[in-house]
Formats: sequence, structure tokens, C-alpha cells
Amino acid sequence: MFGAFRPSHVNLGGLLWKTPWKLSPTRKANARSRLKKVDAVIEAVRASGIQCGALERALELPKEHEMPARDKYTIFSPNVKGYRKGIHKVPKWTRLTLRTNPKGF
Repeated sequence: MFGAFRPSHVNLGGLLWKTPWKLSPTRKANARSRLKKVDAVIEAVRASGIQCGALERALELPKEHEMPARDKYTIFSPNVKGYRKGIHKVPKWTRLTLRTNPKGF
């Protein structure tokens, strides 16, 4: 009952690692710079003359400056009320390509 693994109180929030409900300006800037770095790598591979299926799929993705803010910071989710959730709620969101969403969302 009073040991190391005692249950936490409801008013303390439970989980130790809490994710904020919206992205901070710093995290948004880091996300934008990450998108720009990926665009630079795709452009460098394209300029080198290599041709492969992965490069063709990457060239079809929108670039960072072509994306609206809604697509940069949120992603489609069928389980959320407004069908959009913050991109930082996705596990391993910094490693995934989350640039496209269904039409109309």
C-alpha cells in the first residue's frame, strides 16, 4: 500500500510522461526544419541521377512550403471528434512521413 508501486492519486494525473494538448512554437519550428531537411535530401538524391521507386514516391509528396499549416501540425484520425489530432500524439512522429491526408480532411 505504501511501497514503491503504490497507485497514484487521480488528481495527480497518473502518467509520468504527459503530452501537451498542442505543439509549442519551438516544437513547430523544429517540425518545419525537419520537413525542410527531408526536402533537401530528396532534392539531392534526385539531382544525383539515381532512379528508384522510393524516390518516385518521395517526389510525389508535397514540399514543406506547399503544405498548409493544418497538414504540417495535424493528421487525420477517424477516432477523434474533428477527424484531426495533433501530429505529436502519433507515436514516433518525428521518424514517419505524415505529409498526406485523405481528400476533404
